[in-house]
Amino acid sequence: MRTALICFLLASAVAVAPGSAVTSSASVPTGKADKVKNVIVMIADGWGYSHVNAASYYESGEAGVQVYEDFPTAMAMSTYMFGGKYEPVQAWSDFNYVKSGVTDSAAAATAMSTGTKTYNGAIGVGINKNRLKNVIERAEERGKATGVVTTVPFSHATPAGFVVHNVNRSNYQAIAREMVLESAVDVIMGSGNPWYNNDGQLRATPNTYQYVGGKATWDALVEGTVGNDANGDAVNDPWHLVQTRSEFQGLIHGPTPGRVIGVPQVFTTTQQERSGNRFAAPYVVPLNTGTPSLEEMTRAAINILDNDPDGLFLMVEGGAVDWASHANQSGRVIEEQIDFNHAVEAVVDWVKHNSNWGETLLIVTGDHETGYLLGPNSNPMWQPLENNGAGNLPGMTWYSTSHTNSLIPFFAKGSYARFFKAYTSGYDPVRGNYIDNTEIGKVVFKSMDDPADYDADDAGEGAEDDDHSKDAEDNAKRNSKDKRNR
Repeated sequence: MRTALICFLLASAVAVAPGSAVTSSASVPTGKADKVKNVIVMIADGWGYSHVNAASYYESGEAGVQVYEDFPTAMAMSTYMFGGKYEPVQAWSDFNYVKSGVTDSAAAATAMSTGTKTYNGAIGVGINKNRLKNVIERAEERGKATGVVTTVPFSHATPAGFVVHNVNRSNYQAIAREMVLESAVDVIMGSGNPWYNNDGQLRATPNTYQYVGGKATWDALVEGTVGNDANGDAVNDPWHLVQTRSEFQGLIHGPTPGRVIGVPQVFTTTQQERSGNRFAAPYVVPLNTGTPSLEEMTRAAINILDNDPDGLFLMVEGGAVDWASHANQSGRVIEEQIDFNHAVEAVVDWVKHNSNWGETLLIVTGDHETGYLLGPNSNPMWQPLENNGAGNLPGMTWYSTSHTNSLIPFFAKGSYARFFKAYTSGYDPVRGNYIDNTEIGKVVFKSMDDPADYDADDAGEGAEDDDHSKDAEDNAKRNSKDKRNR
């Protein structure tokens, strides 16, 4: 087994995080830094090192070519839920070790958005079902424009975990209603359109309205009459609904409404659940042409949010990487990963032309690995994917239809990205140094705090909403953006 591990390590060296040689530190840096203006967190739900390489092999014929793989902060990340753990030695001596103790997307999203571990199924609540403050709520307190984007229903676990609080991720209707009727976010984009099927075709009768908050909520969105006081000025801030791809594309440049909810004309996923041979090679089955790509939604969301002088917080999810991985659909997982990669490229392009890395923190990672994707003949000896050249499906084998407890890639860029290296949780013999997913919340909280007021021991520890001070609420209203004037 030791020989097999060494062979896998050498063969997959390109997938080892370039920053893995960083020495673990026992404490958080104490040096002061300016607050970050913009924070963008991009999550490929279900990705692992093999998912990244599969897309790279298919698209370019080589690994290590993604824009995020050149980020100065590149490590691995553990993802286990509350009460779990990751043991590197066991992970690489027992092939089945990572198949147990796994997180789900709800617990993972809560960990990343609040800095606190919780139980599987929990959305923004702790193990005692107490509300946990998330990074979007902190961004709102700092007066920032905020939003979430996904390729799956917007009330699913990952986007919900950054916005709302619910004891069970399956309460889709209640979650959607809280997002639409109670949250202060400015942009929500994701699937769940009740009037269209998975091929983007209009239905004669609607499907369930649960993903969009129920029929009454959906009808009010269509009429343009639903919203809430999102900026504390005692005036209702209605949502502007967009559905067609051309409407999404029209938001990429120029003036926009202040508050946008985008629900593409498709039911569950923008592409992955379309009909046809779902196990065909990438793009053999034509894509839905009437739904926006993740890149288009991301560019539109940023254009809506980036007019705020206080900055923005945006979470972008490639949600169907996970769906395709659960189904072991090699071709469609590559399609979804490429879609996500292009969205990352769009964000990097925006930073280059409209911002800078001193004021923007970009995080690219996943919430867990799905499918235990490896090269052929890996059990019990781990093997890398086989590169069959650009345009050809790599040699790849699935060893699970569920989530795993494997370490996943983590990348970050921006002046604040250096803080992640101080949160190293351990050392893995293949992936090198790794952090835990809770450190995302901790560093993002820190990035938005006033440096003079920051207590490193308290950063992002998932404070309960009940403990919010009146001063914090007043400050949020004073600094809240004027959404109607953007």
